[in-house]
Amino acid sequence: MPSTHSWLSRLARWAAELLLVFLGAYAAFWLTNHQEHQQEALRRHQILGALEEQTSNDLVSAKAEHERIGKIAAEFRRALAAGEMPLPKPFSFNTDYSATDVATLLQSGGYQLLDIKTLVALHRLESVLRGGISMMSHAERLSDALIAPNLDQDITFFYDPATKQLRNRFSRYVLALDSFDGFYDNYIQALTNLLAQIRAERQKQ
Repeated sequence: MPSTHSWLSRLARWAAELLLVFLGAYAAFWLTNHQEHQQEALRRHQILGALEEQTSNDLVSAKAEHERIGKIAAEFRRALAAGEMPLPKPFSFNTDYSATDVATLLQSGGYQLLDIKTLVALHRLESVLRGGISMMSHAERLSDALIAPNLDQDITFFYDPATKQLRNRFSRYVLALDSFDGFYDNYIQALTNLLAQIRAERQKQ
């Protein structure tokens, strides 16, 4: 029969081998988990960086466009109030906005990696932007149908000479100008809120 010393020696070797296997498996698990966290942190950094750059650029463009349209609207209202019967100008808008761009970004890891406050601010911006684009598209269609084809008409086509006010079918032109002003106020505010939230989240990294 094996001696007690021999049995204890084998037991110790077995325990040591088991411990080495356990430590090896734990180390491999820890390394894999650490690498995954590093990859997630890098991906989160890239997403936030891309969002911050795009939002900053959009904010600059929105402010410039708001100022441009605001000057046009203010001058039109001034001339209208003075009885000058200013000629309505056709609306024309261009945008490279695509809802799929943000959806792709979020589906590529944004939903899992970004702070819930950032996601809420992003969805708020998307909602404001979609509403604005819908409103502007509607105004552009009306402009294409009522204003653009009649620019060679006498000014009395657009105005009642007695009152020097826009005829009823063109009264929505002023309402459209007011709508643009409201949209840009909301859009700039939404961009500002999102940018602040992005920068707050990046500081936590």
